[in-house]
Formats: sequence, C-alpha cells, structure tokens
Amino acid sequence: MCGTAENLNEQTLSSALTYIQMANMQRTAQQLREDARRIWWAGVEAVQPARLVPEFVTRDATTLVVGELEFALDEIERIVIVGAGKASAGMTVALEAVLGANLLSKKHVTGWVNVPADCILPTQCVTLHAARPAGVNEPRSEGAEGSQQILKLVGSLGPRDLCLCVISGGGSALLPAPIEGLPLASKIALTREIAARGGTIEQLNAVRRELSTIKGGGLARACRAGNLVSLILSDVLGDDLEVIASAPTVLRQPTPQRALEALSELQLLDHPAGAEAVTLLETRSRQAPDEAAAGCEVHNLLIGNNATAVDAAGVQAEQLGYSHAMISATECEGTAESVAQHLVTMAQSMRRDAGPDCLISGGEPTVQLAAEGKRGKGGRNQQLVLSAMASLEDWRGLALLSGGTDGEDGPTDAAGAFVDEEIAKAANEKELNLQEYLQRNDAYHCFEQLDALIKTGPSGTNVCDLRVITVGRNDER
Repeated sequence: MCGTAENLNEQTLSSALTYIQMANMQRTAQQLREDARRIWWAGVEAVQPARLVPEFVTRDATTLVVGELEFALDEIERIVIVGAGKASAGMTVALEAVLGANLLSKKHVTGWVNVPADCILPTQCVTLHAARPAGVNEPRSEGAEGSQQILKLVGSLGPRDLCLCVISGGGSALLPAPIEGLPLASKIALTREIAARGGTIEQLNAVRRELSTIKGGGLARACRAGNLVSLILSDVLGDDLEVIASAPTVLRQPTPQRALEALSELQLLDHPAGAEAVTLLETRSRQAPDEAAAGCEVHNLLIGNNATAVDAAGVQAEQLGYSHAMISATECEGTAESVAQHLVTMAQSMRRDAGPDCLISGGEPTVQLAAEGKRGKGGRNQQLVLSAMASLEDWRGLALLSGGTDGEDGPTDAAGAFVDEEIAKAANEKELNLQEYLQRNDAYHCFEQLDALIKTGPSGTNVCDLRVITVGRNDER
C-alpha cells in the first residue's frame, strides 16, 4: 500500500530517529573510544598547513594573492620566507608548493624558519632550522642563532622585495633574542619558573615580549622589504595577535609595566632570574617609548585557530551519527582540574538527559606544578583526563579524550590521554592511587600502565587543545 508523501517523510524521520536511538544504546566502550579518536583527529587534520595555506594564498601568471592582498609579480624582485613555530615547517612547504618551481627560481626565493628538531621537512629553497630539540619547549642557543639569521635576512631586503612570514604556536620559544643585558640562560630560567608557577600564556608573553629584540613587533621593525605579510596559525584563546608567538610582526608600543605586573602576580620579583628581569624592565619603563614604526608595510593574516578544529570535529561527529554540542574557549579556562570537573558534569548530564550525545570543546587549561623534586611526568591534557577519571566512579557509556593538536603534551611524547569504562575499570583493578598521581603531576606514568596515552608524534600544526566526550545512552542506567 502506498502512503502520501507526508506520511512517507514522517515514517522516514521516525525510522531515522529510532536508528539513532538504537545506535546510542548499542555503542560499546570501544566504539565510544574509537569515535572520540576519529572526531579528535578530524579536528587536527582540518588545521594542517597543507589545507589552510592554499585557501589563503593563490597565484596565476601575473598575480600573487594573499588573503585580500594582490601583488603584481612583475613588480616583485625577491621573495623571502621567514618565521617560526611548530606548524611553520608545513606552512613553508605549502607556500613553496603554491609559488611553484618556476616562481621560486624567478623571484630568487630563499628564507629561514625556526622549527623544532622533529619538525624538519624537505624544502626546495628555504632553510628549516632546528631551533630546539624535540620535546624541549623553551629557548635554546640554537634558536637564538636562528633568530639572528632571520633579523639579518629581513634587514637585507629592499622596497621591491616581498617578505612572507609564517607564524604558529611555539614560535615564542623558537625565537629567542634577549635584549642587551639579559643572558639567554636567565631568560630560560625565567621561562621555566613562570611555567612552574602556573603562569598563563598572556603572562608569559607579556614578559617575553619586553625582554626580546624580535618579539613585540621587532621582526617588523627590522624588515626593509616593501611588504611584509604574516600568515598566522593561532594557538592562543581569543586569537589576540599580540600574544601569538609573542607577536614578532605586530606593531605595538612597549609595555614593560605589564611585564612587571605579571612577574609580581607570579611572585617572581625576588627570584634570581626575575630580579634580573625587573632591573631591565624598570630601566626600560623610565625611558622614552620606542617608535612602533615598521621598516615596511605590514599585513597580518589569521589563517586558522582552535575554532577551525572544533568545527571540523563537529562535522565528523555528525557523520558518525552523533548529535553534538561545541565550544571553543576564547579566554583562559582555569586549571586542568576545574575544566575536568566541568566536563564530567556535562558528561553525566548528557548520559542522563535527552539531547546532544557528543561534546567537543577546545581550549588550554593551566597546571600548577608540584615541587621539582616531587614532580612526575605529564602535561595539561593528561592532568585533565586523570582529574576527570578520579572524580567520577561510573564511566559506563562515556568516553573522554583530551589532546594537544600539536601532538605534544608537556615534556612528553604523548599528545594527551583518554578514559572510558574499560580504562577506569583497569585503574581500579590495578589499585592505582589516582590522587597521588595527580598531586605529583605524574599522569603520564599512570596512563602508561593503562595503555591510555594518545601518541601521534608531531602533528605539524598547533591550535591549542581539543577535547571530545562521546556518550552511549542506555535506559537501564
């Protein structure tokens, strides 16, 4: 018997809803875990430079287009590519591909980009410089040498030249260029202490900008090209261009007073490295402000951020049959423990009530580190997942995954960790004292025993952290 089109549509909708409801009830712990992984990875893939750069940079026989800017190729003498960041190797390779072999030769393309040692990729004409060892996210002498090469190169350009700068998360540590009077060792010690005291990225960069000759617009002031175009992949909540990689191409007036406030907030005024920095900052605050003028026309273009990854993860969740909710933080989230508690509350609500059965969130919490002598091994994502596992006994029908989109979480080889019913059960059977692992920031060794670490290696991108909760409802719970 044939029904009306309206009845058929109602029947189709009803069948689809029934199928989704049955799928929700039948999702096993393994499926929830694997779905969370696929959703998370879809977000990471969406912010790969190979995808993003060609969306913003194109060319034809006569014109190079970067965002809304158009450059006549016959008016350009040289093109130079510089920059720094965890994603900047991929951004460089993508730029070379867009320009093409003929233009690379014709415009004498060269360049220098500071990247982590494990992010080196084959290039055609740009030097990718290992500015720090893998897993060591702090200034090193190799980075300082590379920073001087970059400043020298951009200073050699002329008005008919175009400088393309590739900036991404991690660029601050990869571009050390301490001001006169501040040894690199002191800057390293200060950076370590700010991190150990739970300093936010805003506080850290407020200090780093004022103690550097390349950050806070220093690269732009040194550049003598006709135009400097910076392609920026944001790892900063809210995408403040003055914070991303400490703003080497963003013109700004110095703010030594803000740096002094950050050191005071973190109780670093009496720390040896802090006191050394205070002396220099106080001297700078008494001096007349530096001119903010650049040596060229400067254009800063944001090409991707955490929201880009969250949105793509949402698309994947839909394809897997989930009804999802999404949020990308735009300001400091607080501690990993407080974020974990919020996520646990949301997970319980989704398991209990009708509505979304997948939560995708992006952000970057802080971690208050234990004393160095007691401190274990871990990162903010691992700390977050461990805190969540410790605060909820019943993980039936739930999976939580949290990982850094750069493939790194703290000084470890893991991007993050996950927990579900089986992982929580294994932790209980092994009689692991989760609170002790939390207190000494030793989440890595806890999850290592549970085979619950996420290991991807360097992902080639960096847009903060991505978290996924998947839910399988069952009316008997």
